[in-house]
Order: sequence, then structure tokens, then C-alpha cells
Amino acid sequence: MLPFKIATRVGRFRVFSVQMKFSLPIFGLAWLTFFSASAQVTVDVVLDQEQFLPSETLPVAVRITNRSGQPLHLGVDANWLTFSVESAGGPGVVKKADAPVQGEFDLGSSQVATKRVDLAPYFELTRQGGYRVTATVRIKDWDAEIPSPPRSFDVIDGAKLWSQTFGLPAPAGVTNRPPEVRKYTLEEANYLRSQLRMYVQVSDESETHIFKLRAIGPMVSFSQPEAQLDRLSHLHVLYQSGARVFSYSEVNPDGDIVRQENYDYLNTHPRLHTDDDGNITVLGGGRRVKPDNIPVVKPPNETPVPAPAKP
Repeated sequence: MLPFKIATRVGRFRVFSVQMKFSLPIFGLAWLTFFSASAQVTVDVVLDQEQFLPSETLPVAVRITNRSGQPLHLGVDANWLTFSVESAGGPGVVKKADAPVQGEFDLGSSQVATKRVDLAPYFELTRQGGYRVTATVRIKDWDAEIPSPPRSFDVIDGAKLWSQTFGLPAPAGVTNRPPEVRKYTLEEANYLRSQLRMYVQVSDESETHIFKLRAIGPMVSFSQPEAQLDRLSHLHVLYQSGARVFSYSEVNPDGDIVRQENYDYLNTHPRLHTDDDGNITVLGGGRRVKPDNIPVVKPPNETPVPAPAKP
């Protein structure tokens, strides 16, 4: 019998030890299988950002690299990919449910696959502090589990700038029930202590249930956002994001950003305008043209490349 101590949660995280006893042959075989599998298949967690507001969408990309020399068949079982989240020195993180990851696919040797999951709906991440997330891939044919190195992130608090309740438009043909009441909230947060960001939150009236919270974009500290609702209960936001640059966003009642534009302060100050039909547009300033708005013009001397001749 072999007494063995395991130390976990190093660095910012608590360190504890567990006294365990293994049969030496079984213990050696288990560790040999683990190291053999982890050397052939690697798992990494990738985050687009390192700081999030409470209940903000938390998109995670899990990158799986296969160097085993044989194809892997993954995604069949619901638990082929699992996630764990730990907090730094605070109470444990409540896991509401397993993130849906099922969807089978083949990963050939020397290939890399990326699985993207939003973890926000499945973990209680409403407290400010440090966290780390680990992804574990289970390869059923090998009877092996391969964890990723933990990836750290922080949950930070934001400051409320504006809020407005609104009635959700009823579905077509429904006229005999009161409207569902929701609330738009604009918040600012100091991302990485060097950049202010504007966020939009859609919640119920009491803010006990948050439907979505997401970043709109960077902002300057002296910006006072202008916000209005149109006849469809879409939120229109205009705020200063640079020295002479204004950002405009349109958000629907589900919290999805349906349009974003940038305006330069030229001869006039950009502002929101509501017409008699309840439609909202931006007046003043000069709208920046996006690359995908510019038509492709072929040079007059351009000729098509001929197709290769058939043998």
C-alpha cells in the first residue's frame, strides 16, 4: 500500500492535502495511462478576455489537439467534455447544470478541433473575485480522461449609468394578456484597470433574472450615454468612445446587438432622433463606412483566370 499526498489549488488558490492509499500496481497503471494519453492528446482552454461582469456571457473555446497517430471519435456521450470552475479563496462555485456539448465528430491525427461553449448559464458567477476554469475531455475508447491546464479569469463589478423598464411586445395574434416587463440597464466597468467599457444588461424588472449581459464597446470616462427606446422596444445607445468618435448600438429585447456603427464628430454633434412613427436614427456627425459596405470594383484591365485544361 502506498500513502500519497495530492496538492491542488496552487498560487492564488487554497492548498490542501488528501491522504490516499493505492495498490501499487493499480496506481502505476492509472498514472501510466494518464501520462500516455495526455502526451498524445492535449486540451487547452482559450478565453477571449480575462475579466467579466457578474452574469455576463462567458464564451470558452476548448482546443483539442490529436497527436496519437489514430483518429478519435468524440462527442457521442453527453459527458465527453466537462467543465469545472473554482473560486480563489472564497465559497465554492455552484454548478447549475452540465453545459450541452453533445454532437459527434471525428478528429484525425495531427488535427485540431475547437469546441465553443458559453458557461455563464451553467455556473453561479455573480460574486466579484478570481476564478479558474478547467475542461476535461473523456476518450471512451481509451478509458482515459485528459484535463486542460486551468485558465484564470476575474469577475468585476460595474457601475450603473442608466436603466429603463419596458413592455415586451406580444406575439402576433395575442392581445388579451398584460405585457411581460423587462429592464434595460447600461453599466460601465474598468476593464483590466486601463479601459472603460460600456455594457448592456437585459433583465426582469427586479433584476433577479438576467436574460443577457454583454459588452458593447470601449468608452471615454467623460461620456454621458444617450439612450432611447423605439416602437419595437429596441434600445438605441449613442456614446463617446474616443476623442472625436461616437459609437452607436441597437439592442433587441433579448439582449442581442442587431446593429453597431461609428460616427466622427465633424461639423455637428451626433445625436439620436425619433421620428413620428417611433423609428430612431442618428443625426449629425459622419458615419464611418465599414469595409463590408464598400463595393468591390474590378480594374478595367482585369481578366478572369482561365480554368485548367482537362486532360
